[in-house]
Amino acid sequence: MNTDAGTRRVHVIQGEYKVVNDPDVVLTTILGSCVAACLRDPVTGVGGMNHFLLPGSVETMASGGDATRYGVHLMELLINGLLKQGARRDRLEAKIFGGAKTIARFSNVGEQNARFARQFLMDEGIKIVGESTGGEHGRKLEFWPSTGRARQHALTGVETQRTVALEQRQPIPAPKPAESSIEFF
Repeated sequence: MNTDAGTRRVHVIQGEYKVVNDPDVVLTTILGSCVAACLRDPVTGVGGMNHFLLPGSVETMASGGDATRYGVHLMELLINGLLKQGARRDRLEAKIFGGAKTIARFSNVGEQNARFARQFLMDEGIKIVGESTGGEHGRKLEFWPSTGRARQHALTGVETQRTVALEQRQPIPAPKPAESSIEFF
């Protein structure tokens, strides 16, 4: 439920990134093992979010395939998009979310995604001001780029499995948020 009158919701799906400078926009996404990086310039109010499935590397990018699945590609696009809208690299701050271990019998790609995002931001000199990664359940995320406010809702086990299916690009209805929520400032 949207309690912020006048707010326009823009959903970011896997393989996408969005950059906005409108204070009336909230960016949203749903994460399982995927990670979303939320970056902003607190002076200009320009901010954005990406949503990636795998960390990736220069080598994986060179070998071809779908670049939009990889964090290395989407992190670069997000940062460049922010800079084009007037943000300054030295003022960027980040919050990262997701990276759950959603299926116990599989490798922990969620942990690898979160580790990649932290390392990438550190290498770029971008300060991480908030993080909620790991665990066994997915998250519904809302991010207000102009203020840096972020709020997440934990997903139940069934909702998390639906999110995993979405991450594998299977058409299943989007999960609803659980009752509990955490707000990050």
